Amino acid sequence: MYNLLKPLLFKFDPEKIHYAVTSGLKRAHRVKLIAKLLKSSFTVKDSRLEREVFGLKFSNPVGLAAGFDKNAEWVEELANFGFGFIEIGTVTPLPQPGNEKPRMFRLPADEALINRMGFNNQGVDVAAQRLKHLKRNGLIIGGNIGKNKNTPNEDATSDYIKCFDRLFDVVDYFVVNVSSPNTPGLRELQDKEPLKELLQTLQNRNKKNDISRPILLKIAPDLTNEQLDDIVEIVLETKIAGVVATNTTISREGLKMAFDSPPVVGQAAQADNVVRQAGGLSGKPLAKRSTEVIAYLSEKSNKAFPIIGVGGIHSPEDVIEKLNAGAALVQVYTGFIYEGPGIVKRICSKLLSR
Repeated sequence: MYNLLKPLLFKFDPEKIHYAVTSGLKRAHRVKLIAKLLKSSFTVKDSRLEREVFGLKFSNPVGLAAGFDKNAEWVEELANFGFGFIEIGTVTPLPQPGNEKPRMFRLPADEALINRMGFNNQGVDVAAQRLKHLKRNGLIIGGNIGKNKNTPNEDATSDYIKCFDRLFDVVDYFVVNVSSPNTPGLRELQDKEPLKELLQTLQNRNKKNDISRPILLKIAPDLTNEQLDDIVEIVLETKIAGVVATNTTISREGLKMAFDSPPVVGQAAQADNVVRQAGGLSGKPLAKRSTEVIAYLSEKSNKAFPIIGVGGIHSPEDVIEKLNAGAALVQVYTGFIYEGPGIVKRICSKLLSR
């Protein structure tokens, strides 16, 4: 069914159709019979799929990555597609509009996306309020946190603390996002000293509570091995719960439309212009590098901490590859858009048949 709808959906601007489809999903979910039908059609329940990772019990290892539901608007609706966990955000302390539109682009030949959204969100207070009234039904929810664009890096820790404190009672785990390529200067926070200081500050705050939440770090796929060595050292030293590998890439290597080709006319020119857009690339072209980073971190750390693998997952085989490389859990985003709402069911069914 989705393969029949996809050509029509892809005729529209990616961001506009995203909100149109999710709004329609929200309206449909109000009809209890439709909600039950969706859940029964797309959810695979089996104790063999359950995973216990960083102290949390997941009904299955397949989650929805941050960025799809930035403001916690459709968590209940998206849960009907069988996800074992959903990560909301990235949220920032204050609302911000993000970068100018258009800011999301499809590369159908590569089954990829380029986005430069820029942490557009309604602010952490709005997300926290929505999550407070959510019907979870055992669903694990992560909170992906970032800094406002106008906050200088020397004050970034304050922004992360504000998001951490506000979401603490309404999420199950946190992801510290310092790896988006779409907020100027943000990736500088991945440098060893500022990153260690940020994570240690959050951990110290975490330990002051009667209960603590797992804190994970989301990293870029563009880090060198030396930088990945620093990441391993920092994770072990600060004792955070784990790593999300990886965010989108600024590389355009391996795309079917050559990035350095001269401008051409017609449809090819349109595709070439998309490739040349600034922003983070996600989807199939990211799969190999993401898996390499997972494998490197897993081996270098001697599997000392859990890794959530994300990047280029479009099939059950992609998930198995990530798990074999050392991932404990996986997340999808671009694959969900290209492969449709049945992707989680197909993955879970394949994992059960292994």
